[in-house]
Amino acid sequence: MAEPTKTDGPLDRAFAIVGHIASQTKAVSVAEIAQALALPLPTAHRLIGNLEERGLLQKALGTKRYVVGNQLVTLSAKVIGAAFRTARRHAVLRAVAGEIGEQCEIGVVRDNVVTYVDSVRVSQPQGLQFNPGEAAPLHCTSTGKIYMSRLPEKAREKLCSALALTQYTDNTIVDRDRLMQVLAETRQRGWAKTNEEYVKGVVGCAVPIVSPDRNLIACLGVSVPVARVSFAELDRFIAPLQKAAALLSETILQTDDDYEGGYVA
Repeated sequence: MAEPTKTDGPLDRAFAIVGHIASQTKAVSVAEIAQALALPLPTAHRLIGNLEERGLLQKALGTKRYVVGNQLVTLSAKVIGAAFRTARRHAVLRAVAGEIGEQCEIGVVRDNVVTYVDSVRVSQPQGLQFNPGEAAPLHCTSTGKIYMSRLPEKAREKLCSALALTQYTDNTIVDRDRLMQVLAETRQRGWAKTNEEYVKGVVGCAVPIVSPDRNLIACLGVSVPVARVSFAELDRFIAPLQKAAALLSETILQTDDDYEGGYVA
């Protein structure tokens, strides 16, 4: 049993419930939530019901156990997007784009779609350009592959089965067994790349941006015309992307007053 959480008022208790469910790898019952947070069972029922009505929690399909709701997923993605659109984080993105010499972007996953929250372009537009607010599929983008690869295996299989694997180019992976294999390789390697899978003539790669407890927050990626950089040559971008991603992860713990500026290439 987890240590009781300090829950003084209804709002504290509601946040504690949401935080507890969000930290679990499987759906949990009302009784389990009440026990973990040292809440009276009627109180847990009432608060969970209120959160469910607002879409912040929802029952796992075919059960009475709870997972995070769609509204909470959408809200969290918006919060993450806003958090990355700060001057200091944009400065890190601008610096790594300048070092690499190609467009770099930060993407998050919202409702099983990749959404880009910030980008910096340092060269003339060619091919695919990911701009803030634009969306892209999971199965043929580097950010999407990282997100899926980090899911538990059963959840990964379920998502791959549920996705519409639309074929955008001759290189788009539309075979589910092949996609699962690529995701396993991505999980082992820790970063992802795409070979003209979403737009013909454009290749790309991405690395994860993680929280202090190593949970995935977003991804930092680069998109480049294959006429300028081949698929094999993408590997040289990984080290600077990983360094910038580590700096972005560090800013999660910082306030603006802590930040003294500076990205060191």
